[in-house]
Amino acid sequence: MEIIEIQQRIDLFDKAVAVFWEEWGNEHNYKFYQDCMIHSCKTEDEIPRFYIAIIDDCIVGTFALIRNDLNSRQDIYPWLACLYVLPEHRGKEIGSRLLKHAIEETSRKGFENLYLSTDLEGYYEKYGWTHKGEVFGVSGGSLKIYIKSTKADIFAANGGECST
Repeated sequence: MEIIEIQQRIDLFDKAVAVFWEEWGNEHNYKFYQDCMIHSCKTEDEIPRFYIAIIDDCIVGTFALIRNDLNSRQDIYPWLACLYVLPEHRGKEIGSRLLKHAIEETSRKGFENLYLSTDLEGYYEKYGWTHKGEVFGVSGGSLKIYIKSTKADIFAANGGECST
């Protein structure tokens, strides 16, 4: 499996938009996803970025690093969004590999923390994410907000020793 930023495989761009939209969008917002992804490929900023997991040129998973996940916490970023693994590929640790890649990319881009909002129970805690309260969406409802330090994973990857 390979995990890449979508601009590295423009030949899969339309398929990637469709995968993100089919899982996270609705009948009215295809252009929203398409426009977000087009501009993520054009910016020189580190975020937003959209990622795909590929096996044999088929997209099997996704995630994005974005400035804001359409919620009330405009003061913190980047956000992990759109983490998804196709049902037929679940149970193969693809989700955990996507999460690890997201943390590594966030660190490489110079950010000390990554945030996410979700209504899932127990999934992110398994991977060391810390629940930090609530965040409110544009519809008025609330979701849990989580944080993950990028430094903790670097520390663990180096066998518990700080790298300089």
